[in-house]
Amino acid sequence: MRIFPSLAAAIAPFLFSGPVLAQDEVPTPDEINAAAYDGGGLPEGRSALTVKLQVLLDRAGISPGIIDGYKGGMSESALRAFETREGYEVDGLLDMEVWQALGGPEAGAVVAEYTISEDDADRLNPPLPDDYAELAEMDWLGYASVAESLAERFHMDEEFLEGLNPDAEFAVGDPVVVAQPGDELSAEITRVEVDKASQRLAAFNAAGEMIANYPVTVGSQQLPSPSGTHEVQAIALPASYTYQPDENFQQGDNDEGLVLPPGPNNPVGIVWIDINKPTYGIHGTSEPAELFQTQSHGCVRMTNWDARELAHMVSEGTTVVFNEG
Repeated sequence: MRIFPSLAAAIAPFLFSGPVLAQDEVPTPDEINAAAYDGGGLPEGRSALTVKLQVLLDRAGISPGIIDGYKGGMSESALRAFETREGYEVDGLLDMEVWQALGGPEAGAVVAEYTISEDDADRLNPPLPDDYAELAEMDWLGYASVAESLAERFHMDEEFLEGLNPDAEFAVGDPVVVAQPGDELSAEITRVEVDKASQRLAAFNAAGEMIANYPVTVGSQQLPSPSGTHEVQAIALPASYTYQPDENFQQGDNDEGLVLPPGPNNPVGIVWIDINKPTYGIHGTSEPAELFQTQSHGCVRMTNWDARELAHMVSEGTTVVFNEG
């Protein structure tokens, strides 16, 4: 995955910084599928139980961001979102009531074997340059590897996927173990709320029911996200990226506008949901692991898979509200 230095900003508040890891060992597939909750908090660092919890939250329409097995800010915020939707006490902590509501005791396999297909290896790119002028000369900003392609397809951290499959060569026809997240949601979303304080985006239907909830990156104090009420005015999937140094920021020595081609490693990921405030929108990212660790230039940044799901549920005129928290 590509990190574009010009898009990285100040470190987000401490609550959302990467966790200090007690242990980094990747649990085995058997340990993950057998994980059970018997009370207390989530283990520190990475654990089989947290992997299972993240998959169950994903299946419930409450995105944990990347599935990586780590206890941290995104998992806590996802628990808070689930508790809010279901009417439980909101504390961001796993308890037996939440575990049962998520279907933990009857969850079945949350990781399983998958055979790599030709589609998983389609349109891969060599390592991409940093310079926007060079990127603008390309036709497609695709995945750098089959592992990156699979990680996004199954909502996983790439390093975690590789850790689950230490001997895999990630070649077409090879079996690998992957997460089993939820199917893409299908609903008509009429209202989207971006909560800047919690760094979550909630999607509601016409009846006011929360259908989905996602982690997001929002702007900083210097480059804030919009305030107030706006609406969706266009959706691009896949999205090209229009670089406008006179309106946004300057990348390197590029002082003229450029159009970067679409692809998952485009600076705005695979999706652009345009809102009726010039230069602002909701979009994907080439770096899903960075959601709670950096801030945007004012737009709302999501994982590619979450942004794609949302793009299929909103339409022109959907209300977008920015809450200050």
